[in-house]
Amino acid sequence: MSDEQLMAMISDERRRAADLIESLTPEQLATPSLCGEWTVKQVAAHLIAPFATKRRWFLGVSIRSRFRLHRAIAMLAERIAERPAGEIAAVLRENADRPYKAPIVGFFGQLTDLQIHGQDIRRPLGLPRELHPDRLRVSLDFLVSRRAGGAFVPRGRTAGLRFEATDLEWASGTGKTVRGPAEAVMLALTGRAVVLPELAGEGLPDLRARLATVDSAR
Repeated sequence: MSDEQLMAMISDERRRAADLIESLTPEQLATPSLCGEWTVKQVAAHLIAPFATKRRWFLGVSIRSRFRLHRAIAMLAERIAERPAGEIAAVLRENADRPYKAPIVGFFGQLTDLQIHGQDIRRPLGLPRELHPDRLRVSLDFLVSRRAGGAFVPRGRTAGLRFEATDLEWASGTGKTVRGPAEAVMLALTGRAVVLPELAGEGLPDLRARLATVDSAR
């Protein structure tokens, strides 16, 4: 898949996310998300971090987080979340077509981040959560690749397991099977234990145990 094709998917997902964020009430924005301890609004803020973070923030955040990457990312999201939701949506929409390639994960990571965090917002709010099958397939392929290791999927989580998306005819890995809807597989791979009841297979107990021992929802 070309960078142009990936960027078109990313641009559309950013616009969809902006529309969603703009539609939420203050109560919905304050709802706990599926992403760690973040609220829905903090997840939304994280989506504009590449465009809203000021360079001078990095040193202070790095020191306060003791140079722990995920904690630094969380602190930046919390700071950006001080902005009004309408402003967060506007920044996302204004930068919808702006290329942003994070180190190592590139455009695949950006597309996957948008899809996962969209569900982090929608699921707790009981909102419709349709995802484009072609984009889901791209993200699933990415999540089981080496490029996703560490940033999205901790090393060892998928070892000895075969993941199958029953609605996409997608599968990856060897070993005990974990199967279910593609969206649930994507969320499970990235640490969202809430979707485990939607999955099945002899590998499910192993996956459940691995998610229980790691605070891993990114």
